[in-house]
Amino acid sequence: MTSTTAWIVLVIAGILEFIWATGLKYSEGFTKLWPSVFTLITMGISFYLLSLSMKVLPIGISYTVWTGIGAVGAVIIGYLVFKEPLSLMKFVFLAMIIGGILGLRFTES
Repeated sequence: MTSTTAWIVLVIAGILEFIWATGLKYSEGFTKLWPSVFTLITMGISFYLLSLSMKVLPIGISYTVWTGIGAVGAVIIGYLVFKEPLSLMKFVFLAMIIGGILGLRFTES
């Protein structure tokens, strides 16, 4: 796997991370069957793809980017789907996380 492929796999893993987090909310503490099944499947795939990216990328970069994408995605889903508040300061800090992810990508050697 090339570095570019590892980054693509890592981004997909990060997207799946906030997707499974959303499923976790819908599972209501794993008390609803199908949202729980969805959550566990997407969680497994996300972890698997993260592990694949770690074959090429450093653990610090991989884990930080994975959690960053997941965090930003979860806040966006929270705002769009669950009508959670998003203040200007929250937006600024989300932009900082995105900047950090991009910085890690373009300074990774």
